[in-house]
Amino acid sequence: MRQINFTIIFAFCLALALFSIENTQSAPIKIIPGVQVQAPLSIELIITMGVGAILAWLFSVWTGLQLQVGAFRSKREMRSKEEQIEVLEQEVEQWKAEVEKQKQLLPGSNAEVEVIS
Repeated sequence: MRQINFTIIFAFCLALALFSIENTQSAPIKIIPGVQVQAPLSIELIITMGVGAILAWLFSVWTGLQLQVGAFRSKREMRSKEEQIEVLEQEVEQWKAEVEKQKQLLPGSNAEVEVIS
């Protein structure tokens, strides 16, 4: 996969370099109304691509942070649910033990039931 990525990036940079060599004429850049800068077309393209690459990287970092926060919340919720399950299981065991004690205290609970036929 790294070789494929390298090949794509290399081909793209080579195409950019060839385009820059062929397009050296000056072109105006209007930054805001009333402010205009003259620069070669190739420099404008390279700057624009650089800004685009930085924005793509920032978006990638932002998305990664959002995924990490989501994963952290999920893990925290999972731990909370597991703790709640453990508490409930302990309560069930206590109730079972209490029911067994109550059965032993009932009169005739040890006696066998006779079937009348």
